[in-house]
Amino acid sequence: MQRRASRTLLMHALRATSRVLLLLATDVAAFLMARLALGVVQTSHKLEPLDAATRWAVPPLGSAGGWQMGAALVVGLLIAGAYHSGDDWRSSRRIFSGVLLAVGLVLWRDLWLRGIAPVIVHYVTAVVGLSASVMVTRALLDRIIARLIRMPAFHSPAERVMLVGDPDDPSCKRVRERLEHFGVLEVVGWVSPHVPVLPDVPGPDRTEAILGSVDDLWNVLQHNSVDTVVMCSLVDDEQLKLLMEAVVSAGVRLLAVSRYDRIGWVRPSPISYRSLSFMELTVPSLRAQQLWVKRGMDLVCAGLGLLFISPLLTLIAIAIKLDSRGPVFFAQERVGQGGRTFRMLKFRTMRVGADAEKAKLAHLNTSGDARLFKIPNDPRVTRVGALLRKWSLDELPQLFNVMRGEMSLVGPRPFFESDLANYHEHHFGRLGALPGITGLWQVSGRSSITDFEEVVRLDCEYIHRWSLWLDLEILLKTLPAVLRRTGAY
Repeated sequence: MQRRASRTLLMHALRATSRVLLLLATDVAAFLMARLALGVVQTSHKLEPLDAATRWAVPPLGSAGGWQMGAALVVGLLIAGAYHSGDDWRSSRRIFSGVLLAVGLVLWRDLWLRGIAPVIVHYVTAVVGLSASVMVTRALLDRIIARLIRMPAFHSPAERVMLVGDPDDPSCKRVRERLEHFGVLEVVGWVSPHVPVLPDVPGPDRTEAILGSVDDLWNVLQHNSVDTVVMCSLVDDEQLKLLMEAVVSAGVRLLAVSRYDRIGWVRPSPISYRSLSFMELTVPSLRAQQLWVKRGMDLVCAGLGLLFISPLLTLIAIAIKLDSRGPVFFAQERVGQGGRTFRMLKFRTMRVGADAEKAKLAHLNTSGDARLFKIPNDPRVTRVGALLRKWSLDELPQLFNVMRGEMSLVGPRPFFESDLANYHEHHFGRLGALPGITGLWQVSGRSSITDFEEVVRLDCEYIHRWSLWLDLEILLKTLPAVLRRTGAY
C-alpha cells in the first residue's frame, strides 16, 4: 500500500495540474471571445453617431490591443482562488472578484490620465463582459468534462472514492447522490464505522458493497484502488486516528462532512463539492507538490555537499586504507520507503567479516531490542572507525544514496529487512517516507534512545509534521548533536 502511495499522490498532482491548465486555456478562450465581440461592436455602424472619446471609453478591454487585460485576468483569477479544486473554480463569487481585480489593475493608470468618468464606464463594461464570458466558458467546460467521463471509451480521470458510513442512512445517501450526480467522483464502496462486518454484495436499494469496517481499513485500502476517502458520518477518536494513519500510508485524501481537529498533526481545510461542504483532513506528507520541493532540496544540498567535502572524503578514504585491510566503503541492505530494500553506503568502520560476529555479541546489546542493535566500545570497530563514528563522519557517503533517490537528507532512519518480521501494524507507518541521513531520532539522542517504540513515535511524528522548516530545523540541530557526541557509538 505504501509503495502504491507515490503513484496515488502523483495522480492527485496530475489532476490538479490538468485542472489548472484546462482552466487557463478556457480563460484565454473567454478573453479572446470577449475581445472578438468587442471588435465587432467597435466596427459597427450603429456607434457612428457617438463621438470618438465615448466610443473609446465604453468598449475597449485595455491598451495595446488588450493583451495587458488578458494577463491581468489570469493574475486576478489566480489571486481570487478561482483555480482551486472542489467548487472554487466554479464559484461565481471568485470569478467576479478576480475580474474586478484584473480590470482595476489595468485601469489604475488611466484613472489619473483620463479622469474618473470615462474610466468608470470602461470599468463597468469590462467587468460585466469579462465576467459573463469567463462564467459561460467555465460552465461549458464543466459540462464537457462530465459528458466525457460518462463515455465508456474515455479513460476516466475521475477520483475513485470510498465512503465511510452507513449506506442506508439518509444523510449518507444524500452525500453519495451528490458526489455521483455529476460523474466527477466514482464511488467504489462503503466502509462501516460500526462493528466489524464481512464484505457483502450490493443490495437492491444501493449500488455499492460494504467493503469492510474501519478496523479493517488497512486491508480494504490494500485491495481496492482508492484516491479519496469521504467520511459521511461521525467516528470516534480511535477510529479517526486509524483512518488518518491508513490514508497517510496509502497517499489517499480524507474528506469529512464534519469538522475534525482533535488530532494535533491534522490540518483541516474547508472544501466543497457540488455545494456539499467538507473538511479536508491532511498532513504535509499527502501533498505531492511538497514531496517535489523536498526532493529538489535534497538534490541541490547533496550535490553541493559532495562538491565541497570531496577533499575530506578523499582523506577519510586514505586513512581507512592505511588503518586496516578491506574496502573503503561498506554497503548494507536496508529498508526504505514502502519496504523497498536498497544498499546504504557508509565508510567502513569495522574489520572485515564483522557482520558474521553479530550473533556472538548479541548479549552486549544495550537496548535489549534486536531492532536497535547498539554496543558501546564495540570490539569490531577499527581505530579510524571509532573516530569516524564519534563524529558521525561514516555517514557522509549516504549523500550518494540521496542523489540516487534512495534516501533523503532528513527522514526516518533505515533499518534492516529482518526487523520487519517483528514489526506490529503501527510500526510500518515509519516506512511512509524516504529514510534520512538525519532525523528527529538523531537530534534527540541517537543511540541513547533505546526504546524502539520511542524511535517509531519520533519517526511517525516527523512524517505527520513534515515541512521545509522542520527539515531545516533538524539539519541545524544535527551539527550540535554531532558535536555533543551523545549516543555516538
